[in-house]
Amino acid sequence: MRRRANSVPPRDFDQCIKILGCILLLVLSFVVGKLIYLQVVTASSLSAEAQQSRSNAIVLQAKRGTIYDRNGNVLAMSKECATFYCNPEEVDDPNGAGDVFEEVLGGESKNYVSRMRVQGTFSYISRQVDSDDADEIEQKLKEKGIKGIYRLKDSKRVYPYGAIGSQVLGIVGIDGDGLTGLEYYYNDILKGKNGTMYLETGQGGTPIAGGHSEVDEARDGTDIVISLDIDIQRVAEETIVKGTEQYKADSGSVMVTDPTTGEILAACSTPLFDVTDTSTIEEGATSLKLVSSSYEPGSIFKVLTAAIGLESGSVSPMDTFSVPGGVRVGDDIVRDDDGRTETMTMDLREILRRSSNTGIALVTQNEIGETNFANGVSAFQIGQATGIDFPGEVQGMVKQLNQYDGASIGAMSFGQSLAIPLVQMVKAVGSIANDGTLVTPHFLVSKGGEEVTWDPVGTSVSKETADAVTDMMRTVVQSGTATAAQVKGYDIAGKTGTGEQADENGYIEYKYVSSLIGFAPADNPKVLVYVGLNGTPYLASSSSAPLFSTIMSEALSDMGVEPSS
Repeated sequence: MRRRANSVPPRDFDQCIKILGCILLLVLSFVVGKLIYLQVVTASSLSAEAQQSRSNAIVLQAKRGTIYDRNGNVLAMSKECATFYCNPEEVDDPNGAGDVFEEVLGGESKNYVSRMRVQGTFSYISRQVDSDDADEIEQKLKEKGIKGIYRLKDSKRVYPYGAIGSQVLGIVGIDGDGLTGLEYYYNDILKGKNGTMYLETGQGGTPIAGGHSEVDEARDGTDIVISLDIDIQRVAEETIVKGTEQYKADSGSVMVTDPTTGEILAACSTPLFDVTDTSTIEEGATSLKLVSSSYEPGSIFKVLTAAIGLESGSVSPMDTFSVPGGVRVGDDIVRDDDGRTETMTMDLREILRRSSNTGIALVTQNEIGETNFANGVSAFQIGQATGIDFPGEVQGMVKQLNQYDGASIGAMSFGQSLAIPLVQMVKAVGSIANDGTLVTPHFLVSKGGEEVTWDPVGTSVSKETADAVTDMMRTVVQSGTATAAQVKGYDIAGKTGTGEQADENGYIEYKYVSSLIGFAPADNPKVLVYVGLNGTPYLASSSSAPLFSTIMSEALSDMGVEPSS
């Protein structure tokens, strides 16, 4: 039989079928594998990408916790307001909308319009708008038929007492984070947790009417109570601002505490700023110089030197010393501010009353000695961070025993040759008022209704030493360099300090850190006040002393301390 032309032999035909089947099987396997990969391996990520392409995520600001003063007065709170945003691709009349925002909020229409013409599908137009203004904007936009602009619930910080306490409270940024002060230090407590709203959008990012939206609710922050007394704070700020100007100082600082607990009743340093208007803030205004800047403390340090001498047993209150007009300290001759040239007999009380540099240097070099002095400085925790709950604390520069030279203890005895933030002196002298017990200066009293405990952090001297030094400090106020610090009817213990300021060329003539630190009532202290003027040509007795009197008078009254006479 003749075979037909071009016919495929059965064996070859079977082979073709097998090859085709293999190809189909490979294709099918690839498709199935791809489906498994897409539906199982990458399903979640693809879903998220799809959701992201069809949604806008908007932050819902948590309401920050309220800050109260010790008497329950609201110092900072969050108030409900509104934020306006848009999809720039959807806004049908940017110029008309800009005119509405300008009319209600002020500013220039073009600035609002520019925010509606940015690239992308989301843009803020105006944030933290007062609710009444937001209602008016919404109504006017509706009347004009302008679309594509949306309102979002928001909150902002308000301050019932205005600018008072701005440095301590600090600034909160537009995104709800604390930037300075206690708002920054306790941000994790106050802030809470922001939420998120996801809006389903169509092509171009336009929100879909009736589309799916998902809200992760914000969790509000925790309220705190701080130790400030707003009335003492107000007087402290007013007094130091006037004093800085009156006594031609570069800056001034105040801290008021309860020395038995360490609670800070008032604190400030110039320049101040207004937290309700942060458009203009002078350099350094957001920090407390008492915490963040180091200075030579001057003669207020003599309180600690006297205590060190008594505590170490090197001297006693009854010991007298023959004090010449000048005492050699290293290569220098130290003299007293009163220009005395003759030799005088003095005990520790008289040395403090006169604020005698020669007397305290003589006693320190001849009687106390380097080891006792260094141990005493360490016991007062000078040169160590206090642990104050405020940002920016520095440790200062204080020589250790192995760094002493021939001039060290003589100069340090009256507050030179060391530089510290003056909050360390508040803590150290506070321990004299507190029978020798050291406590941490602090602001936080309670959070979320629960009291915060601040334990003692050491002992500087014995009660006997503290009592003896307190009695000497009484004399300073009664008849010494601090008579202008007196408050009628109250028993006050205090000490002035006039420390020379230095630059790279040495000490500057007639440029002092003039300060006064003291507490009252002397036998049962409830209030401690530090006042310092930096870069003033005036001695402490005629500058910081009267400022101290004004602030101490207010603090004693506000704390309910009755006069003793």
